[in-house]
Amino acid sequence: MRIGITGHRGLPGHVEGRVRQALVEAVKGCTTSDLVGVSCIADGPDAWFAQAVLDHGGRLEVVVPAEAYRDGLPGWHHEVYDHLLRRASDVHRTGLAESDSQAHMAGSELLVGLVDEVFAVWDGQPARGYGGTADVVAYARRTGVPVRVLWPEGATRD
Repeated sequence: MRIGITGHRGLPGHVEGRVRQALVEAVKGCTTSDLVGVSCIADGPDAWFAQAVLDHGGRLEVVVPAEAYRDGLPGWHHEVYDHLLRRASDVHRTGLAESDSQAHMAGSELLVGLVDEVFAVWDGQPARGYGGTADVVAYARRTGVPVRVLWPEGATRD
């Protein structure tokens, strides 16, 4: 089973713990022998999912949306990003240079094309910018890839 991840970054602390737990539980429900997690390993749900897959004994594949992608992530996340990238069994690249919303959406489209299902840490609201979680969910649904929304009941992003 190949599962991709998309999700909101910058979640409040009281939501983060609940989202992390939901991701761990969703991954635990997968058969380990054929589990492949596909992630862009950004801070937040992408990295939490990737670590949960590895902790569960699955394989990790990473999508790099742009050559400058890592530089656009928070400095405090670089060590985690580098660690997860080293653990990846395969790395897929869009070939784009600049880490902008176009590249992020291109990376997400590549990710969706590699998986059987997408886990979406999504509050159900429209994207706050092109390439946001809602756009990825819509793209997956348009292309026939099932989406499992993992959002804690009553949680808000702000």
